[in-house]
Amino acid sequence: MRDTLAFLTELSYHNDREWFTAHKDWYVACHKRFEALTAEYIRRLSLLDPSMANLQPKDCIWRIYRDVRFSLDKRPYKEWFGTFPAPGGGKHSPQGGYYLHIQPGHSMFAAGIWCPEPDLLKTLRREIEANYDEVEEIMSKRSFKRYFTDFDKEWSLKKVPAGFDPNFVHADWLKLKAFTVSTPLTDEEVCAPDFMNHLMDIAKAAKPINDFLNYTFTL
Repeated sequence: MRDTLAFLTELSYHNDREWFTAHKDWYVACHKRFEALTAEYIRRLSLLDPSMANLQPKDCIWRIYRDVRFSLDKRPYKEWFGTFPAPGGGKHSPQGGYYLHIQPGHSMFAAGIWCPEPDLLKTLRREIEANYDEVEEIMSKRSFKRYFTDFDKEWSLKKVPAGFDPNFVHADWLKLKAFTVSTPLTDEEVCAPDFMNHLMDIAKAAKPINDFLNYTFTL
């Protein structure tokens, strides 16, 4: 992955169509490697969750081209590679999955459900309110605590939403607009020969929280 990180570093310095066109072959080679990594990632994840066995890399990998039509940021290319194997359709699935983000100095793994639509968000809050002890148990496991601490807090309301108890023991969870857990990945980890084994260790630690969140889809 060192060559991929090198490409993304250069892209961050030269994020324009002229540079990208001149280095298109480099991009294509990096993308093919990321496709191969994603294919192996899906294969390994499907051993944990057979519902993902039919996913293809194209179902999970985000395009590098940015939609700048309604953005003040007119850079044409994303400066990262991202893939999201998840039950029910990969990157377009509303269910909790296993996101991998590759970006020099900012790589990360994340699991869970990011910014669901309002009805699903309300249902998730209800499930967490009713079964918070199960979430506590998941988060108390040594395997979970090795990589995570709690739900990510970046996307949160200032107050507990209407219809929920503001004095609930985990009121901070009810304020969340996304239910994700994440952990950073160093460039050294991403480039290590055993990176996939490390990634799967993290995914296994995150699986119980995904299982809890995805149970909502069976209700």
